Amino acid sequence: MSDTLILRRPDDWHLHLRDGAVLRAVLPETARHFARAIVMPNLVPPVVTGAQAAAYRDRILAALPEGMTFEPLMTLYLTEDTNPEDVASAAASGLVRAVKLYPAGATTNSASGVADFDRVRGVLERMAGIGLHLCVHGEVTDPEIDIFDREAVFIDRVLDPIRRTTPGLRVVMEHITTSGAADYVRAAPADLAATITTHHLVINRNHILVGGIRPHYYCLPVAKRESHRLALLDAALSGDARFFLGTDSAPHVDANKQSACGCAGCFTATNTLSILAEIFEREGALDRLEGFTSRFGAAFYGMAPNDGTLTLTRGDALRLPEKIETEDGPVTVFDPGFPLHWRVTP
Repeated sequence: MSDTLILRRPDDWHLHLRDGAVLRAVLPETARHFARAIVMPNLVPPVVTGAQAAAYRDRILAALPEGMTFEPLMTLYLTEDTNPEDVASAAASGLVRAVKLYPAGATTNSASGVADFDRVRGVLERMAGIGLHLCVHGEVTDPEIDIFDREAVFIDRVLDPIRRTTPGLRVVMEHITTSGAADYVRAAPADLAATITTHHLVINRNHILVGGIRPHYYCLPVAKRESHRLALLDAALSGDARFFLGTDSAPHVDANKQSACGCAGCFTATNTLSILAEIFEREGALDRLEGFTSRFGAAFYGMAPNDGTLTLTRGDALRLPEKIETEDGPVTVFDPGFPLHWRVTP
């Protein structure tokens, strides 16, 4: 087996960059490897309008270190008051590539999300008409629904009705966590796809809870049983173009992760490609890594793959930073729990 792998430069189809000091610290960790990323809009306050998306894009580009190239692909946060014409205008200008649906209260900074899905029907219909993608956080928030069942219930109660009543709407199920979600994507027409995170290919729910609570493995949607992790691995390795990388890399400073009510999110921007190369090599599927990281997502979003390449070289175990320092405090880098031997070079 070769110790060198050349990939077309990848994209991240689900990324949190935050703002301010954290943005300035974590942006280079993504831009070092990824040419483009779908940037999540769940700031405080959220990025709801085209004007807010333009201002956020400018802050991202201002934080980009000299010599790095990176294109932030902006999204709008869907609320029950979102203006369909503002969405259409932002899309027509090329500024916005997708709209993000958060069920209200589902995850970090989602309080402004949607509770009454009938109130966003007009926006979704407008999006279907112009070909603008809808990215969904696929969980219900009903308190009586077990947290491990929320993705499955969302598909039945919310996603399937939306897709049936809004023909032509292109939907990305973000960060899927269950075999049922993977099966749902496989059975759907070509207007549905799914992102899979790096960390959900590595951890199951035991990693969070066995031997003590491990806050840096806590994410939403929460990791499920080992059988579900294996189903996600099968989807990622399959070469099926409906599954592609969205890291959901989500930085929180340690003080907010390691607290009585710790924030959800795994920060994987620093070591994602090394982890994925290790996983794909272990499964004898290195030849399929480029599709998952660099081709399938671009195709679903109607974009050309990137022109540039990067090289992964296999060697001695890497020594990567355990934390990224920010002015607000350190952010812990996701630990996959096994040695990494693939180093990314320009």
